[in-house]
Amino acid sequence: MQVFRGMDIGTAKPDPGTRKRFGYHLVDIADPASEYTVAEFQVAGTRILDRIESSSGTVVIAGGSGLHFRSLVDPLRFPPTDVDLRAELESLDADDLRQELVDGDPGATEVIDMANPRRVLRAVEIMRLTGATPTSRAASPEAEAVRTYQPTRGFVAIGVDPGSEIRHRIEQRFDAMLDAGLVDEVAALAPSLGRTARQAVGYRELLPVVERGSDLAAARDEAVNATASLAKRQRTYFRRDPRIRWIPWHHETNQMVRSALDQLEKDTSWSS
Repeated sequence: MQVFRGMDIGTAKPDPGTRKRFGYHLVDIADPASEYTVAEFQVAGTRILDRIESSSGTVVIAGGSGLHFRSLVDPLRFPPTDVDLRAELESLDADDLRQELVDGDPGATEVIDMANPRRVLRAVEIMRLTGATPTSRAASPEAEAVRTYQPTRGFVAIGVDPGSEIRHRIEQRFDAMLDAGLVDEVAALAPSLGRTARQAVGYRELLPVVERGSDLAAARDEAVNATASLAKRQRTYFRRDPRIRWIPWHHETNQMVRSALDQLEKDTSWSS
């Protein structure tokens, strides 16, 4: 969500001085009214990685979105989408979409979560646009490489295990965002937020406050709960990746840095 301009406080965006000092990329590159898909992120990020790596530079990929991380290091392929077709499909009954998918690909039930309407809709959209079925896409070499975590570029990954106190830290962090003016930021952005930006955790829960006068305390609790759920899903997602070396969270940042460096020193590809 840091790609969107103006969404500063709620995405914990680095301040301008920090971004200039360390050479951040893919921050403030999209209007919040736009969708800005992971496919677009992949194209932009890959160009940056290729350019810096070609000059023997080192890149740090930092963030919480597992899909966006894997789009830069793994052979993920994102089929096209079509706004008009998507609108048409969204108007159809979920059962009709499931039936269309099964009619076009009887094996779809083995590779698609049929209880997830968004997954079903997307599968039907891809099938109509390209003719590719879920079964054929799952059998591709790229899909096999993604399932087995075979990257397209070398990297060393460090994960920070949040520990048992993460809920308390989430509450402190969100309250600090509120103190820093998050409600005013959401109010200023509300008229221009597109579908993707409106779903950002924190913004989604505060929009009813600024648009309809809903209770701020209740929205604060909803945002904290949503953040905790997101953190849990992120941890589960990344824990499946055998390439990640884990270190424990520590209240002293320098201690985590030392732990990360210890892990990096054990990796011969990094040392070389």
